[in-house]
Amino acid sequence: MSVAVHIRKELRANDRTFLLDIDFASDSDRIVLYGPSGAGKSLTLKAVAGLMTPDAGRISLNQRTLFDAAHGVNVRPQQRNVAYLFQDYALFPHLTVAQNIAFGLQRGCFNLRKPASHPAVARWLQAFGLEATAGSYPSQISGGQRQRVALARALVAQPDILLLDEPFSALDLTLRERMRHELSELQRQLHVPMLIITHDPADVEVLGDAVFEVRDGMVARQK
Repeated sequence: MSVAVHIRKELRANDRTFLLDIDFASDSDRIVLYGPSGAGKSLTLKAVAGLMTPDAGRISLNQRTLFDAAHGVNVRPQQRNVAYLFQDYALFPHLTVAQNIAFGLQRGCFNLRKPASHPAVARWLQAFGLEATAGSYPSQISGGQRQRVALARALVAQPDILLLDEPFSALDLTLRERMRHELSELQRQLHVPMLIITHDPADVEVLGDAVFEVRDGMVARQK
């Protein structure tokens, strides 16, 4: 896997200006952007996902150009084949576990009466040990199970890269440690490239093969 991000974006709010000027590239399957809140990590992730348009620069994934301001290229988010895992998981409260996972399929299989019978959904229910909760709603399962559902929904579409925004911040300390190691093992088994943003040194230690420290909108150094 190769990813290259060279972007600039100026953001204004009232009388304040923030300049995002990110420049990094890596061939690693486990990339971490590390730094304090407000450094520009989430903005960078959104730019890769196509949820934020830079003013200038270029983004490529596996030599495929996703964004190039100079040449007028800006691939739609739905066509980038990247999966974005939000901090709060963004599960649909009115859909069951199986329906939430099926929502990640391009053909709208979440509308099926029995989504758990779909081969791709069944695979991830089994992979994450969620078979017993397939018919439950997000409010009826634990925080760790909700994260597994969000991961399964992200992976069911077979993305080229998994983008994770502070994936363990909503979990308690004990569960955070367990899920961190579960994600590490899952990545090694599936060989799914990951780009993770975090402010937690423990995430860097377990998940960061290539680590870029982000401060004040810039990559300060590579660890």
